[in-house]
Amino acid sequence: MSLDRDRRARLAIAGAYFVQGLCFAALVTRVPAIQAKHHFTDEELSLVLLAVPVFAGIGSALSGWLAARFGSGALLRVAGPLVCATIAATGAAPNRPALYAVLVVFGLGVGAVDATMNMQGVAVQARYGRSILASLHAVWSVAGILGALASVAVAGRIPLAAHLGIVGAVGVALALTVGPGLLTRAEIRGAQSSAVPVAEGATGTAGTAQARVPWKPVLLIGIAMMFMYIADSSTSNWHGPYLLKELGSSEAVAPWAYFFYQGFQVLGRSGADRLGERFGSVRTVVVGALVGTLGLVLVVSAQSPWWGIAGFGVLGLGLCAIVPQSFTAAARLDPDNTGVAIARVNLFNYAGFVLGAPLVGLVGNLRLGFVIPLVLVLGIIPFAGAFRSTVADRVGNAA
Repeated sequence: MSLDRDRRARLAIAGAYFVQGLCFAALVTRVPAIQAKHHFTDEELSLVLLAVPVFAGIGSALSGWLAARFGSGALLRVAGPLVCATIAATGAAPNRPALYAVLVVFGLGVGAVDATMNMQGVAVQARYGRSILASLHAVWSVAGILGALASVAVAGRIPLAAHLGIVGAVGVALALTVGPGLLTRAEIRGAQSSAVPVAEGATGTAGTAQARVPWKPVLLIGIAMMFMYIADSSTSNWHGPYLLKELGSSEAVAPWAYFFYQGFQVLGRSGADRLGERFGSVRTVVVGALVGTLGLVLVVSAQSPWWGIAGFGVLGLGLCAIVPQSFTAAARLDPDNTGVAIARVNLFNYAGFVLGAPLVGLVGNLRLGFVIPLVLVLGIIPFAGAFRSTVADRVGNAA
């Protein structure tokens, strides 16, 4: 394997993470503006937010089938620019029917991008022979910070359509630039995964690639990730309305919650690869869940906008390593490097969003609504054992 090729692949997939993080942050931080433009009530907005992850789940499921046949890189090169284009179309949608149509396409595209970029990330990690997935997710968080800062800068200054149109155009240009550097199907199949051991029981079975991926560990890992994404979805979709309505924030201040949430994820993810290798996946997941719970305690008890913003920051620090650990654990279940296990685990991402997107708003009181993800983040801990497969975990158990 060529070191230059590995570096080029890492830069390319890092670019894909950056594009996805930038576009997603631009959209979620302008949810209050979208709500105001189309005159949605909180209940109506909850249903709109619910529909997006439903279609994203469909896109993720399809991506597992398509990637196994055509390669995750080829699929990502199509889905990435598509998501960027729909970001622009979301801001330009003149009425509710147009917005609904755009969000359907957006959901399908996001599901495909989320699955395929993690397939690519795990494949690059295997070629490097050491953990790097958290650092790639840190790039996603950096882009989220920039997207949130842009929303702070333009709120009340330029129209929603212009803002999302600029973000979409920048995203398309970046996605097309990094696309040629992604790993091909043949390169992924040939990647050595000595740094990512295959889970016990995942090899030696007959049948298709789908049959070779065991469902039980996928389910356990997926439930833990689903609880994390319920909290993440609640934060992404309701941080703005919560600060505005419950804590008396202005529209210009509210996006700082997402900025701090992503900012502390960057801080955590910058060292999460090393911590995971040293202390093991189980301890990393347990500590992350405890810190995330503390963050949501601060959010629920907040009496001022900046107290709530600080709580979202602590939440981001706690949750930062759970997703990279989930996809790394899923990769160990796929002996043929098809991406099927990652696509399956990624479905729980959208199960979390399906439940989390409307959950806080449907309670009726946003402060009480955030108690639900608080309890669920704590509920990650019983599932942490499903992540046990790294060398650090085995050493820790023997000690």
